[in-house]
Amino acid sequence: MAGHIQDRWYKAEPGPDGKDRRVKSDRYGTGLRYRARYIGPDGTEKSKSFPDRQKRLAEKWLSKTEADMNSGQYVDPKASRTTFQQYAERWVSSHAGEVNSGEGAERRLRLHAYPTIGSRPLGSFKPEHVRTWLGVLKKSLPNEAHRRVVAATVSAVFNAAVDDELLARNPFKARSVQMPKVADASVKPWTTDQLFTVQRSLPARFRTAVDLGAGCGLRQGEIFGFSVDEVDFESGWVTVSHQLKRLRGRYVFAPPKGGKTRQVPLPRAVAGALRAHAATFPPIAVSLPWRTVDGERRTKRLYFSGAAGMHVRVSHFNDFMWKPALTAAGIIPEPEEGERYASAREHGMHALRHFYASVLLDAGENIKALSRYLGHADAGFTLRTYTHLMPSSELRTRNAVDALYQGPQNHDHGPQAAHDE
Repeated sequence: MAGHIQDRWYKAEPGPDGKDRRVKSDRYGTGLRYRARYIGPDGTEKSKSFPDRQKRLAEKWLSKTEADMNSGQYVDPKASRTTFQQYAERWVSSHAGEVNSGEGAERRLRLHAYPTIGSRPLGSFKPEHVRTWLGVLKKSLPNEAHRRVVAATVSAVFNAAVDDELLARNPFKARSVQMPKVADASVKPWTTDQLFTVQRSLPARFRTAVDLGAGCGLRQGEIFGFSVDEVDFESGWVTVSHQLKRLRGRYVFAPPKGGKTRQVPLPRAVAGALRAHAATFPPIAVSLPWRTVDGERRTKRLYFSGAAGMHVRVSHFNDFMWKPALTAAGIIPEPEEGERYASAREHGMHALRHFYASVLLDAGENIKALSRYLGHADAGFTLRTYTHLMPSSELRTRNAVDALYQGPQNHDHGPQAAHDE
């Protein structure tokens, strides 16, 4: 057994014969009696106290500690007393190299985890605490897809704590913990009529934003951060090198999602729309910090601007321009008097990218190229998202077999011969 157990109620004193004898200490009858002590992997002494009549429990605790150290499951008791929020904040800061994922994780944890489980020590978490938290989350966040993203973020914090040896195991991994399940939510692209109705219903200065989304597959932040230096009319290519990003109420220029610059073909129709837009609404110079709110300021000549010659404020655009346009196209209902527009998460500007993907796949473009144009890190993700939009091979199969059967019948082999037998 690792370490030893100290009995605080007794001490050893030399007797008249020179031999140590066991006598009551000044602490006899008060406080926790047994102190189990051992040397941890870091070379420092660790201990835990137990009350009277629980010496066997102290021995079992020491034995388990020794077994955990031998099996690699040992967790420093002091480290495990770090609260979830304390550790999660350190974990988020490690995402500093990736603005997009770090900001999203911080927001999800701040809004949905810290208020309920932030003060609980890491070492005290059990599956029942996770189940309880998931129940609370379900009431406050009805959207199951969104709830799953939040739960996955919290689970990722626990995974990191296990890696850092602050936890023996992730409580999310218990069989009794059921992660939110996402029902089949296959992408349903807009029709051409819906697309152009939305476009016509937007203020004139934002109509070309639809062309960049539906014609080049750009994300909303990439559209509103789109600058003159990103388009090459001569070569027919767009270079997506940055986006307009909101960080806790303040705006910055940041790399595209995934941190990778990409090139996208510039269709002639979109090029013409951009030229016409720039002639009517000349690009404006906007200076914002790069990547973080205290980053080095960079200046971009943006195609789209908001009030007072500034960058577009995305939340204002979504609530007062985009959603009314969706209503005009019959995509979301008209709100009742005094009510706000309905949530339109699946009909945000991301719907333009889905339209772009559906057009390219219908035209026969391959998944790998589409994935590259959309800026996906994994072509497999693109395939899983849009495979149901790929042209069916059933008609081609029928036509191929029909052509075979309708061919010359003067041979003695092949499907017809087999049929005659």
